[in-house]
Amino acid sequence: MKLSQLFGMRFKETPADCQIQSHILMVRGGYIKNVGNGIFSLLPPAKRIVQKIENIIREEMNKIGGQEVLLPVTMPASLWKESGRFDSVKSELIRFQDRGGNDMVLGMTHEEAVVHLARNTAQSYTDYPFMLYQLQTKFRDEPRARGGLIRVREFTMKDAYSFHTSQGDLEEYYQRCYEAYQRIFQRVGLPEVIAVKSDSGMMGGKIAHEFMLLTEVGEDSLVICDACDLRSNMEVAECIVENADAADAPLECVSTPGTKTIDELCGLFSVGAEKICKAVMYRKSESNASVVVFIRGDLEVNETKLRNFLREEIHPDTDTDRDDVVYGFTGPVGFSADATVLFDRSLENTHNLICGANKADFHYKGFTPTRDLTHSPEYFDFAKTYEGAICPLCGKPAITIRKGIEVGNIFQLGTKYTSSMNMQYLDANSELQHPIMGCYGIGVGRLMASVCEVRRDGYGPIWPMSIAPWQVHICAIRADNLQVRETANKLYADLLDMGVEVLFDDRVVSAGVMFSDADLLGVPVRVTISPKTCTRAVVEVSARDKSFKEDVAVDDAAAFLCRLVDERLQGK
Repeated sequence: MKLSQLFGMRFKETPADCQIQSHILMVRGGYIKNVGNGIFSLLPPAKRIVQKIENIIREEMNKIGGQEVLLPVTMPASLWKESGRFDSVKSELIRFQDRGGNDMVLGMTHEEAVVHLARNTAQSYTDYPFMLYQLQTKFRDEPRARGGLIRVREFTMKDAYSFHTSQGDLEEYYQRCYEAYQRIFQRVGLPEVIAVKSDSGMMGGKIAHEFMLLTEVGEDSLVICDACDLRSNMEVAECIVENADAADAPLECVSTPGTKTIDELCGLFSVGAEKICKAVMYRKSESNASVVVFIRGDLEVNETKLRNFLREEIHPDTDTDRDDVVYGFTGPVGFSADATVLFDRSLENTHNLICGANKADFHYKGFTPTRDLTHSPEYFDFAKTYEGAICPLCGKPAITIRKGIEVGNIFQLGTKYTSSMNMQYLDANSELQHPIMGCYGIGVGRLMASVCEVRRDGYGPIWPMSIAPWQVHICAIRADNLQVRETANKLYADLLDMGVEVLFDDRVVSAGVMFSDADLLGVPVRVTISPKTCTRAVVEVSARDKSFKEDVAVDDAAAFLCRLVDERLQGK
């Protein structure tokens, strides 16, 4: 490709609506163009990168027995009604009617479609196991589109679905997919991606992992133990605390006028927040029933844990006008409001706490749950873990919190979809069974943007050879010079004949413009040809990552570059 013919523009200015570097560089470099909120067009350089990522994914999916299919973007709502997700998924799912008045949806994920595809075909245990995958457009009406391709509404995704006749077979295949994902991320240039335990969310199932790229621009909070191998998403990370021994004190109701916040209580009683028992109020979204969680004052409720425990969506209770709850003074002693009452395990084995007295301007001090409650509560893990917390795996206070971008995920779905959609097969005993499913996703555009986020310098992306839009970039300084033009044209032609992907900047522009554009395009190997190099019968070969620079004889240049590209493709 000659740069004079390449569609797109590159420019120096930072776009006003871009906050993170990958977004800035991909707009400035002519990779993407915004069409609407969270919707982008891909220009030729980005499309070439995406195709290479997709090919790597295809190769690894095929290695583990995957079979590529293509499922529709638009589906009849009846499929989603079968699974129950037409009603359970909220506004992220686009619903509409066709001209015949039929309810339709845009696919944000394709569990329903793949079950529909397979359920009348795989009818005997001899048809199992199998895995189907696709690379397809999705649409999710994401409320927080941001960061260019990091969080979008329309996106290309590789989603795969495996079907099994036993949990053991699913677990064995799940591990194979886990290892395939590690190879994919290694091959695209992100060997540092880690796998963390995660919440399955709307996908369902009990076991799930997310593959995370650690970076401060990530939106996910990751829990990592510096002393062992614990890796978890904040949403599911277990929170373990130690409560210091304390002598019991008499339960005493004391006047605390206007003292509602944790900080105010700590100041009034000269205690730390860990000596407070606070109440956090929620409502169930479907029934509007009230829920109160009593938890240690220095901790936050992990709403994902609470949601999973209740098996229902929740939201904070902002109705402060209720007659049966005294907001700011709510406590477990004598609490009689109509609500589901839950206790976080941070309160287990505690003594001598401060808590609300359920009447305005009064608190109890000396609260000891085992003595002062009329019943022995069950304690559950509802708390968010925190920096320096105790690791549930090794027991050391070595928890750190890091930010990350989710670049892939895998789930053990079980029979959630096959049972709800009545997919069955005959087992060896001629009895009907529901197959067991796994699903495995990678966002292609997000993966490209994630590589850009961590493989860059102050001038542009530094694309790994495996996914770079081109492998060699020829910069012809003074292309109006006959010798420069002839040398560059011959090298360009020779490299194309050898099968090397070449971008040739044949424009008559200044060296500054040429090198600036080359930095933004991020091609791994650069060849500079100028009047000075021609007088010495050499070309200057350098790496975009600045790892080397050397002069190579003009006659040897094509063979040298071909070997260099092959070595870098092989990771040497």
